[in-house]
Amino acid sequence: MAADQPVSREREPSEEVLSAVPYGLRVAAAVCWRALVVAGALTVLGFVAVKLASVVVPVAVALLLAGLFAPAVSWLAVRKVPRALATAIVLVIGLAAAGGVVTFVVITVTVGMPALIDQVTASVTDLHTWLRTGPLQLSQGQLDEMLGNLTAMLGRNKSVIASGALTTAVTLGELLAEFLLVVFCLIFFLAQGTTIWAFVVRVVPDRLRGRVDVAGRSGFTTLAHYIRGTAAVAFVDAAGIGIGLVIIGVPLAAPLSTLVFLGAFVPVIGSVIAGAVAVLVALVANGVWAAIIVLAIVIGVMQIESHVLQPLLLGRAVRLHPLAVVLALAIGLVTAGIVGALLAVPLLAVFSSGVRSLTTRPDEPGPDGIARREGSIRPRRGDHSPGPTTPGDP
Repeated sequence: MAADQPVSREREPSEEVLSAVPYGLRVAAAVCWRALVVAGALTVLGFVAVKLASVVVPVAVALLLAGLFAPAVSWLAVRKVPRALATAIVLVIGLAAAGGVVTFVVITVTVGMPALIDQVTASVTDLHTWLRTGPLQLSQGQLDEMLGNLTAMLGRNKSVIASGALTTAVTLGELLAEFLLVVFCLIFFLAQGTTIWAFVVRVVPDRLRGRVDVAGRSGFTTLAHYIRGTAAVAFVDAAGIGIGLVIIGVPLAAPLSTLVFLGAFVPVIGSVIAGAVAVLVALVANGVWAAIIVLAIVIGVMQIESHVLQPLLLGRAVRLHPLAVVLALAIGLVTAGIVGALLAVPLLAVFSSGVRSLTTRPDEPGPDGIARREGSIRPRRGDHSPGPTTPGDP
């Protein structure tokens, strides 16, 4: 009977085509089109971030400051201080400290600038004498021609200088608006951070919500370790170089120390640029030997930073290969300038910690010591710190 005859199943054309394509090529094609999708998504995200930079950058800075201030807020909350009041106390103290530093730097620059101008004038006179009597043996006519060319160049660029001043005024207004946005975001990150994070995680499917929650907390823990460790390293760098400048008698030691402190937040290149500025000021104001001594002090402090302070203060919390740091800095500089260089390494550290947390098995401790667990998240009573539980949280 026809019904009893076995039905021969022909191979579908798609299976025949797939069997003709080498397995390695099929895997490569699958990886490539997925990589193209990821690259396209990252491109769109980067485009949106650039267009909304005036919002994205203040929010990112507020997250960095939240990692710095969260332990102090949590310390006060443990001692029965209301979370809102603890946030207000920490912010007032932080703003007062920042304002005091800025005032001190401005006063120091105002007081020390006349002496620096006198020293620069004397150095220019010495340079003029050296150009005439030194190995170059330039005549007075050649020097006058060089000075005339410099004056003519400044005259041709008057409009550029004027437009730059106008741009600076506009930029100051934008910076003020962004600073207010930073403060506004920081208040809510410190006061209601866990509640905000719990709301964000609700968009993740239930079966993945627990691991995504732990990955986010792990990333914020890494960010907190990074920003606090970097701040400590920056303070030591500024103190060491500043004391050396004071001993040598370099003018504007306080502003230069502040520049060193701020430059330390941009890994690799920030400290180098700040140290080069200090050496240049010492060269102009105090001569060659003072500049050599300052250079030796800067190199010594940088060696202590790289071989002692960073391994001790950052430890294993921020495990990034030096090549990854340099590449992140290069990408940040190319895409977003100084702001990109400032945010590139913290972003890479958070991303690396989150990926390590997601790839760790649920029954194993993560790279930051946070236990992996599945299930929904519930913010602890009285805990509204942003992101993870950092040392000092209740």
